[in-house]
Amino acid sequence: MHAAALEHRDRLCREMYTVRPGVWCLVGNGLSNQTFVEGPEGIVAIDTGESVEEMTSALGELRRFTDRPVVAVMYTHFHYVSGTTALPEGIPIWGHHRIDDNRRRVGGEIAPMYGRGLVHQFGTALPTSGPDGLVSVGLGLFYRNPDHAPFTNGYRPVTEPLTGGEQLSIAGLRVETAWAPSDADDSMTFWFPDLGVCVHNIVWPALFNVFAIRGEEYRDPRVLLNGLDHVRSLNPEHLVGAHGPPISGADDIGRRVMRYRDSLQFLWDQTVRAMNRGLDDDEIAATVRLPDSYDDDYLTSEWYGVAEHHVRQIAAGLRGWFDGNPARLFPLPPAERATRLVAGFGGADEVRRQALDALDADDLRWAVELASWLVALPDRPVDEALLLADALRAIGQRTTAANIRNWCLTTAGHLDRTRDLARLRRHRLRPDQLRAGGHQASVNILRVLLDAERADGVDVHVALRFTDGPTLGLHVRNGIAACTDGSSAPHAITLSFDEWIGLLFDRDRGEGYVEAGCTQLDGDAAAVERALSCFDRIGDRSL
Repeated sequence: MHAAALEHRDRLCREMYTVRPGVWCLVGNGLSNQTFVEGPEGIVAIDTGESVEEMTSALGELRRFTDRPVVAVMYTHFHYVSGTTALPEGIPIWGHHRIDDNRRRVGGEIAPMYGRGLVHQFGTALPTSGPDGLVSVGLGLFYRNPDHAPFTNGYRPVTEPLTGGEQLSIAGLRVETAWAPSDADDSMTFWFPDLGVCVHNIVWPALFNVFAIRGEEYRDPRVLLNGLDHVRSLNPEHLVGAHGPPISGADDIGRRVMRYRDSLQFLWDQTVRAMNRGLDDDEIAATVRLPDSYDDDYLTSEWYGVAEHHVRQIAAGLRGWFDGNPARLFPLPPAERATRLVAGFGGADEVRRQALDALDADDLRWAVELASWLVALPDRPVDEALLLADALRAIGQRTTAANIRNWCLTTAGHLDRTRDLARLRRHRLRPDQLRAGGHQASVNILRVLLDAERADGVDVHVALRFTDGPTLGLHVRNGIAACTDGSSAPHAITLSFDEWIGLLFDRDRGEGYVEAGCTQLDGDAAAVERALSCFDRIGDRSL
């Protein structure tokens, strides 16, 4: 791996920082920090990590300094809120009002894509040692600290919702809030004016990730600039982030935060300038680069993602996927395009030879492209994937960016079959997940599980009369699944929520399984069974 990436890992090692008397920040316990602020009435805990075990570990560190009780919780955003049940019940929880919605979003319709992206970006499938061993994830040492297994989810929802601009008293401390979207639209900055402490999720220990390789909604740099200018306007003496070590000294903070925000403005301004000149995405990525001077500070260096990808995301966020390149307007399907390219180059043997030459010459961009053609060929030999795996490993071993290293090594392992990631390409919902989401969510998620080919010609509307909940409806029509209130449906099934979950998981039991799985059926059982057969399998009761 790149030696400089090891140096960055050292910044993220486990340490409980005393930011100032009564303020502590634990770095290196997980992907995020846990911060504790002491007030007249007790301790405020800010962010609770990825699990109950992670937060319990953080509390153990806190008890080395104080035995005062935790009397309030604050969430900077929705990512690191799963250890809260390690704290006493009934204490107030402050956070943006969209936190619950965002947690449902990533755990519902888009769960397979989102989860697969997390595995690739954070290297959760990588081994702990060897050439493919996980080194860090750029903002922390790991997505989840292996010492904290089995990672019990202890999320508690916000009890005191915020929008930004509030002036509060929490644990006897004055707190001012500001809405500051960054990698989540529910991010908040908390300012403790009497302590000179700013707690935030907007200044990271790496160049900010405008583009997350795992796949995320567009993060508009212009929005971030507002939040960063607000941080500077506070003139804080101490800056404590959701990631990375805290920074102290008002002058140093002001200078470094200004350069951090300027790096984002540079990328946005120069990308727009290139777009206005008519450059396509590839030309923009090759042209717009941060000046070398930004590498003088780890806050603006490529330890997480890379600027080349960020400028592509800015362009896509502003104008969409079509960049004006005629070849991208109506491209051939991947397999057909690869077949023609390989034939044009003289056949698979010649493409393979050139790819190997490129790999030997460290011409890794070209090696990856050539090897990708071979992998895309229909009926390709299995070993064609090994060449692409080698090229991706070479990139992973040379980059300073943790996102890129982890993505490349994880994908290489999938290609050469040292790691089986096929499970990440389907919804793997468990019955307890559906129960946790509730009646409405269990019906709504079926929209993205409909197999349009199987649903061709199906027009079945069925009411779902839950004995322990509302009446809902599911209408399979025109190649979609519409969620309704069930009114005017010609078919109806009366059942409990558990019986409904049983139908979703056990629909391969054969003819008559709907009648066997509900309390009452009105209408045509065969029609209801036909409608439910149009959906992908969503998991296995044994999971």
